[in-house]
Amino acid sequence: MASRGKRYRTAVGLIDSEVAYAPSEAVEITKNTAKAKFDETIELHLRTGADPRYADQMVRGVAVLPHGVGKPVRVLVFCQGEAESIAREAGADFVGSDDLIKEIQDGFLGFDVSIATPDLMGRIGRLGRILGRRGLMPNPRTGTVVQPDDIPRAISDAKKGRVEFRLDRTGLIHVPIGKASFEENMLMDNLTMLVDNIVRSRPGGVKGQFIRSAYLTATMGPSVSMDVDRLSALRVE
Repeated sequence: MASRGKRYRTAVGLIDSEVAYAPSEAVEITKNTAKAKFDETIELHLRTGADPRYADQMVRGVAVLPHGVGKPVRVLVFCQGEAESIAREAGADFVGSDDLIKEIQDGFLGFDVSIATPDLMGRIGRLGRILGRRGLMPNPRTGTVVQPDDIPRAISDAKKGRVEFRLDRTGLIHVPIGKASFEENMLMDNLTMLVDNIVRSRPGGVKGQFIRSAYLTATMGPSVSMDVDRLSALRVE
């Protein structure tokens, strides 16, 4: 603790490390620990009982947070022909096909979400090593490979606060739920939507308890443990 700054040590003093807090209490405490000079991101961290080595235990999905994540979302759409006009009219920040593929190969990564029409997926495959490791590769399972008529909906979802959750190599899930400047009820709404989607995405291959531990944390703050049973019971009404 001696190596930590005064602000961090003060934040730790607000938390009882022996207590697993109710979600609403954890949100309140996490907001109170976010004392940096910038608007810190509030993140959810889950340890699951899923084993990412097995295909029937992979966890992956999306949730559209009702209050967004607190930052502008830049959307890129891989499409061609009439679909380009549809994408531009729907508010896409970048639209194109082979030209965008070339720009990305040359190092362009100035976007947060990429969407593609099925006819271009064969060409986009060459970007797998670049986009895949950053979670930017269009994927049918996450609703980012869509028919031209669905482009406006996909762009709207992305702009409103679409977040992707997925299991990492160690069985953990890390997802932002908003900013420290959000009201507590806004963070709770986002947390509820996210947890509801994650619980519903539980793979059939997972045996026993799905969510093993759960924490909220601000960018520069300590983690706050949450009661797993009360967290898992959160549902969108």
